[in-house]
Amino acid sequence: MANPNQEIKYTKLFINNQFVDSKSGKTFATINPATGQKIIDVAEGDKVDVEAAVQAAKTAFARSSPWRQMDASGRGKLLNKLADLMERDINVLANLESLDNGKSFGDSVFDMNCAIDTFRYYAGWADKIHGSTVPSDGPVMTYIRKEPIGVVGQIIPWNYPVLMLTWKWAPALAVGCTLVLKPAEQTPLSALYMAALSKEAGFPDGVINVVNGFGPTVGASIVNHPEIRKVAFTGSVETGRIITEGSSKSNLKNVSLELGGKSPLVIFDDANLDEAVEIAHNAIFANHGQNCCAGSRTFVQEGIYDAFVAKAAEMARARKVGDAFAEGTQQGPQVDEEQFNKILGYIESANKEGAKLQAGGKRFGSVGYFIEPTVFSDVTDNMKIAREEIFGPVQSIFKFKTLDEVIERANDTEYGLAAGVVTNNINNALVFTNAVQAGSVWVNCYDYVVPTTPFGGFKQSGNGRELGYSGIELYTETKSVTIKLPTKI
Repeated sequence: MANPNQEIKYTKLFINNQFVDSKSGKTFATINPATGQKIIDVAEGDKVDVEAAVQAAKTAFARSSPWRQMDASGRGKLLNKLADLMERDINVLANLESLDNGKSFGDSVFDMNCAIDTFRYYAGWADKIHGSTVPSDGPVMTYIRKEPIGVVGQIIPWNYPVLMLTWKWAPALAVGCTLVLKPAEQTPLSALYMAALSKEAGFPDGVINVVNGFGPTVGASIVNHPEIRKVAFTGSVETGRIITEGSSKSNLKNVSLELGGKSPLVIFDDANLDEAVEIAHNAIFANHGQNCCAGSRTFVQEGIYDAFVAKAAEMARARKVGDAFAEGTQQGPQVDEEQFNKILGYIESANKEGAKLQAGGKRFGSVGYFIEPTVFSDVTDNMKIAREEIFGPVQSIFKFKTLDEVIERANDTEYGLAAGVVTNNINNALVFTNAVQAGSVWVNCYDYVVPTTPFGGFKQSGNGRELGYSGIELYTETKSVTIKLPTKI
């Protein structure tokens, strides 16, 4: 049940299975984006707090520790227990998510169920991570081991706080790593509640650590720490570059990056028009447009272009914007003032560059960081809204003629996270899916992300793949063992 006034229990750092104040005693405010007002102060970590968390994680990873001595099936049981506790407290978690992030309560509940599914999926992998034997020449036996990489640092964004935490925690814990997590400074509350649930589930001391704070302090300390062996990051391309550089200058730690996108969604004129409009609407407006794989470039074939634009604008105008806890709300506020102003700046640039405003285009209400669902038609490939990631509720509609043309235009970007195509022509669908440069491609649907399928991007959308067995591989090292056999028996 939605309850925006629920008590907030956890605001400190979580280190070595204890909630503690930061060493400096500093705090910072987390803001309610629906009002622009402070929700509560949380502890602000720094380099010294990251050091304490790393040392706790390092001790937990020691060969003789309870965590390392635990059976693989035991790790799976803990992950399932954590999922059980999430199911018990799903409304509490969803309330915290909607309060801190602004997304509708229904969307937050949906996210929690996806997170629970992810924990259960990786719980099943925990005792199935195995190597192989190799037929080597000579009197030897060779086998391959898959081992946990060690202490890992994880840095997550604010758009899906618990879900992105789950994508990082679940495979790392299934493998047997220990971790230090930095939640986004805009949305720390649900991550801290998850830390409390991890202790209740029975994870040993030091296995899971959560340090609130900011990128230049906590984030940089994680990236540059010589005893962290891997960093997993979801966020912007700019920060991804900083993390890669920090890794190379510290200890060449492994890095996996899930970065931005400017994903094309191509609508052919043989598609069912109403279905195509709805797919495209949800592809861009889901989660207030704050989605790395959002279908932010909608290409529509010329035969249905005008009809599509009219229906897309009508659907955007009907989208219910408002209080995240109100019945029927589809879109709440953007996450903070910075993001709010950035999106309004993109809308202004589109108007100046000649895109045709069909719906929305301005602030919604006078309090909080709400923006009207916005639709532009007559967008051309050189416009700013066509080239840069807006990360907001702005649909940009382009016209195209032929399959070959739209493939070339779809790939004309430095991003390659996702793509979609809506058509009843199987040949067009197959040609497009094979030719488009994207890590995930959806046909007659969009943003269908499940724990079993790898997720990640081409080009500047990142490297590595989360989810599926690929997520396991991000947290393992491969060891070859060769044993000489006796020549005579």
